[in-house]
Amino acid sequence: LLRFDMSEYMEKHSVARLIGAPPGYVGYEEGGQLTEALRRRPYSVVLLDEIEKAHHEVFNILLQIFDDGRITGSKGRVVNCKNALFIMTSNLGSDLLLERLEKNNEAVTKEKLLEIVMPMVRGHFRPEFLNRLDEILPFTPLTQEDLRAIVVLQLDELKKRLADRQSELSWSEAALDVLALKGYDPAFGARPLKRVIQSEVVNPLAKAVLEGELSESSHVELIFEDGEIGLSIRK
Repeated sequence: LLRFDMSEYMEKHSVARLIGAPPGYVGYEEGGQLTEALRRRPYSVVLLDEIEKAHHEVFNILLQIFDDGRITGSKGRVVNCKNALFIMTSNLGSDLLLERLEKNNEAVTKEKLLEIVMPMVRGHFRPEFLNRLDEILPFTPLTQEDLRAIVVLQLDELKKRLADRQSELSWSEAALDVLALKGYDPAFGARPLKRVIQSEVVNPLAKAVLEGELSESSHVELIFEDGEIGLSIRK
């Protein structure tokens, strides 16, 4: 995966970072970040995060890639892009979408989401750019089941780390629900979840290790008791 934060490419001169600086300029010998990465790893997934923030000159580069399947770097090397998969994310229309969803609690279909956001997408991106995209996929809001699944994924990673200490980790359904609820914010989705698990689970576990409560071959269960997430440790 090759990830590019497009908020770093908001200026015209930032195009040189993608394809390389012109001869005589600083950075010419290094080549471009995109061209060099694809030259070395042509079978890559290229993630362009928050594409709406990129300068319009960046879109000219992308148009060439999407149209011809190749790009010429500053050193004159032609880089084949036909084996790369480009994925772009955008927050366009997210505020409007959130506002609509807060007013209407019913399930929202893909078609309805596109109906809400596409006017803003068409107003921001040039038609020739949109015409070169295979598909535009709106993401529906996370459900409670989605959040629980994300919590389980995070806890499974922690479970593997504890297994290295010959210890086990389990959790109650109530604890799972509370972590999912605390880790969700309508404006940020599940992004706060990692911080919640850090403060509610990882930090207490680390404290238990330092204080000698958690030794090898222990069993740790996450519980929800008296309105709080807690640890039940059995040796």
